[in-house]
Amino acid sequence: MNGIVPASHELPEPPTQMQRTLGVLMRVALVLGLLYLFLVAIQMMGGSIKMMGANASEGLFSGVNNPFAGLAVGILATVLVQSSSTTTATIVALVGSGTLTVDQAVPMIMGANIGTTVTNTLVSIGHLRKSMAFRRAFAAATVHDFFNLLCVIVLLPIEIMTGFLAHTAEWATSLILGAPGAETAAGGVTYKSPIKVAVKAAFKGAQGLLEDFGFEGTALAVAILVVGIALTFTCLILITKNMRALVSGPLEHALNRSLGRSGLIGILIGILITAAVQSSSITTSLLVPLCAAGILSLENAFPIMLGANIGTTITAMLASLGTDERGGLTIALVHLTFNICGVLLFYPIKRLRHLPLRAARWLADKASVNPIWVLGYVGGAFVLMPLLGWWAFGQLK
Repeated sequence: MNGIVPASHELPEPPTQMQRTLGVLMRVALVLGLLYLFLVAIQMMGGSIKMMGANASEGLFSGVNNPFAGLAVGILATVLVQSSSTTTATIVALVGSGTLTVDQAVPMIMGANIGTTVTNTLVSIGHLRKSMAFRRAFAAATVHDFFNLLCVIVLLPIEIMTGFLAHTAEWATSLILGAPGAETAAGGVTYKSPIKVAVKAAFKGAQGLLEDFGFEGTALAVAILVVGIALTFTCLILITKNMRALVSGPLEHALNRSLGRSGLIGILIGILITAAVQSSSITTSLLVPLCAAGILSLENAFPIMLGANIGTTITAMLASLGTDERGGLTIALVHLTFNICGVLLFYPIKRLRHLPLRAARWLADKASVNPIWVLGYVGGAFVLMPLLGWWAFGQLK
């Protein structure tokens, strides 16, 4: 050999700037497409559970007078239909019809806040095969749970003793609508999120396709659930992989640095995104793969979740403005006041702010070592404990 490298072994030329830009744009388009499919998958899981549990959830509300039973009912109903908005809308209708009083409904609203977080907890299970990614994902999912639980632990006893949330909401309703009996303008403000419309259209299409294959009733709901779970896991794997490639290095550091400067930025982002998509579950579930990939730190994702808690109340409040259903606006304002008070209680003080973060990391460490912790936590916190609470406290009149 004379040391000359054959042409077939020559190193390929590095990509040009245009090729690199085109590659980034294609990856961004792929991530956006995957995010859309991910949202469709979440809608499929929630829709299927709602199909199986809608009748049961409505029956839960009847005859509940004890506040702890009301809290349990709010959790169970929201877990059954996978939507705090649906639970809240049901409660609003019951208050408006006189079936429930505002005082009875307040603990149910608190329970709905806890129950809605089961969606992102289930989403985090998609990372179970990768220990480190699962640890980050499960911590990101459960930090929202622990925050809502802490808010209830503090605010529910205060509400039982003083009626603070109900009185504040009734006072605010009087400011907005005038004194009880005053005439109000007809027609509330309505808003339809284009993202939610597109996601629901795909869900309806998938449902129609399965119906064409002969699925109906419970079998249809189960089939939608299975497809939704499979699609969720597939999208999570691909989103995490592509986001890791897109947002790495300087961009990742810049994102965390800007969010780390002020928690108010993250809270505002959470409010705006959730108001746009009309679902706190969508906002918080989107954060799970970002945290799993290490793109977003738990500390920086946390305020976005708090903003999502506030943002999810805005649509119902706008829709109830200008109507003659005072109870509807009052309950929407109770929900808003509860979430704002929770943020004001825990977020400004560093020691208190770190409580849900530490609890979430502790549970994630346990769950990453032994997956039985996942089953015990989800089954215990969202099913067994609320069922026991509903049964035990429901006996007290």
